[in-house]
Amino acid sequence: MSMVNAFDPEAESGLSPAEKDLVRRREKLLGPAYRLFYEKPVHIVRGEGVWLHDPSGQAYLDVYNNVASVGHCHPRVVEALSRQAATLNTHTRYLHETILDYAERLLARVPSELGHVMFTCTGSEANDLALRVARAYTGRRGLIVTKLAYHGVTSAVAEISPSLGDYVPRGDHIRLIPAPDAYRGDGDVGARMARDVREAVADMRAHGIEPAALLVDTIFSSDGVFAEPVGFLRPAVEAIRAEGGLFIADEVQPGFGRVGPDFWGFARHGLVPDMVTVGKPMGNGHPMAGVFVKPRLVEDFGRKARYFNTFGGNPVSCAVGLAVLDVIEGEGLAESAREVGDYMRAGLRDLAGRHPAIGDVRGAGLFIGLELVVDRAGKAPASALTTRVVNGLRERRVLISATGPGANILKIRPPLVFRREHADIFLDRMAAVLEDVAAQ
Repeated sequence: MSMVNAFDPEAESGLSPAEKDLVRRREKLLGPAYRLFYEKPVHIVRGEGVWLHDPSGQAYLDVYNNVASVGHCHPRVVEALSRQAATLNTHTRYLHETILDYAERLLARVPSELGHVMFTCTGSEANDLALRVARAYTGRRGLIVTKLAYHGVTSAVAEISPSLGDYVPRGDHIRLIPAPDAYRGDGDVGARMARDVREAVADMRAHGIEPAALLVDTIFSSDGVFAEPVGFLRPAVEAIRAEGGLFIADEVQPGFGRVGPDFWGFARHGLVPDMVTVGKPMGNGHPMAGVFVKPRLVEDFGRKARYFNTFGGNPVSCAVGLAVLDVIEGEGLAESAREVGDYMRAGLRDLAGRHPAIGDVRGAGLFIGLELVVDRAGKAPASALTTRVVNGLRERRVLISATGPGANILKIRPPLVFRREHADIFLDRMAAVLEDVAAQ
């Protein structure tokens, strides 16, 4: 996989002395594993709504940060956090109303079969916990994920996150299947994915391994953003269940209204997962996550293993989570995601009529993939062009990034408070960048 939108610390040209000093301090203090975005990194000091601001007061339109789902520093979320932090924050081994109020609100948003929610601090922890439950319930260890998936950074989930690179080892119990790419693939996407699941299970069993679960990000964020046709996930889920495995829906990126009024990626496909992992947007930047689970899956696990997380489900986090739900519901953000997302995709398809480098426009709600190609007939990834587009937008103060095996798919996922006027700014600046790169 190509390195996606990464700053090269050996190339400091264009940076101010103060920026160079910040880069060198990062390298010295944080070590070599961290990465910065863009050929010229962005220094951010303040956020508000869909805007991020640098030290000079320049405003950048945020078209990328799905973490701040209801907008940077939303006043209602900030107020809830501050009020609860000034009152009480402690762990979950004392009785407290807020965690129960929040759990009731969350569980009302998922199918009734998912009767419990278990809280963590990060999506990585949530996926890690889901794998523990799956293995305990099935007595099996085999896992199936897509070829460029990202599910987190703990030891257990890093090895099922091939997007982290070839140097992150994968165990013999893991099988990778192709992403459900309707743009490049032929035939029925759902049937093909189900076949791939069955072949992965057969290969596991040939090596003495039984399948525990199929785990997918339901918008396939790192694989390239695949949302259509609606329902294509059902055959794959039926295939893993027929083999005795569970289906775990990773909603850490697509969940909480980003895909529109369905609210969850799995709901668009008419599915009830065995477990659902959530994170990122549920706290609008505050670190919180969790796992929805069918009660029968944790009956034995709960008796034998128990579960405790010092910070997962603490009163401050739950107050924040309640405020985020209030904003999503009160401001109609899931409905807005559909309307503004449709508007943006229409605008991008209009651009595609003038720019043959745009090979495909896809997505759901405010999660959009824009694939750039060398030519439409061959569909070869335009990786270098994508890098120029990403950095050209950065120079026009629009923040975005890329994904996919060829690093050629723009990942468009702004805060849910993104409106048509913001979409127009993005589309105008995108048009200008495409004109520039076409002339180079």
